[in-house]
Amino acid sequence: MDLLKPLIALLAIVNPIGVVPFFIHFTQGFTSEQRRRTIRVASFTAFLVVAISAVAGLRIIEFFGISIASFQVGGGMLLLISAIQMLQAHPAETSKDDVDEGASKADAGASIAVVPLTIPLLTGPATISTMVIYAQKTRSWWELGVLVGYGVVIGAAAFLALSASGRIAKLLGQTGINIMTRLMGLILAALAVEIMADGLGKLFPVLTSGG
Repeated sequence: MDLLKPLIALLAIVNPIGVVPFFIHFTQGFTSEQRRRTIRVASFTAFLVVAISAVAGLRIIEFFGISIASFQVGGGMLLLISAIQMLQAHPAETSKDDVDEGASKADAGASIAVVPLTIPLLTGPATISTMVIYAQKTRSWWELGVLVGYGVVIGAAAFLALSASGRIAKLLGQTGINIMTRLMGLILAALAVEIMADGLGKLFPVLTSGG
């Protein structure tokens, strides 16, 4: 298995820099300690989502009797939808309702570290689908361990991006963040098509036959 593709897909989906404006908005009025705690909780939760999806996601879909080929097609479609959202400069895992919910939670003084900052703004269905699809391709425990290790990378990337949110916003501005989000969306769209094609080839072998 090409172990680099899952990491590229995860970084494109999670896109921590694209979440920076939402983090700044949700944490307005927070003290420095509250903001630091929010960053720590959000980063650790992002790691947990990736790691648990890699280890247990495949067993869950097997429990429901779903074939990996069907999951690849469905997951690929979900990734493609996320990519289209990103090409419109929206974070891959979010919607207007999610943002409104986060704003109301922040206004109420509740912690927004897990919902909606981590789920679904940083991680969500597309992230989980990606990990399950690539976990199925692993052939050894060390390859699965690498996928879990990517959870550490994602958590660290989220931590660094959110910690530097003020500097990133000043450096890139909203236009720069939008451009980066669109570039990540283009990469994600290509990966989504590849995953869907692989799943369709398994469901309909005639598509890949020479004749």
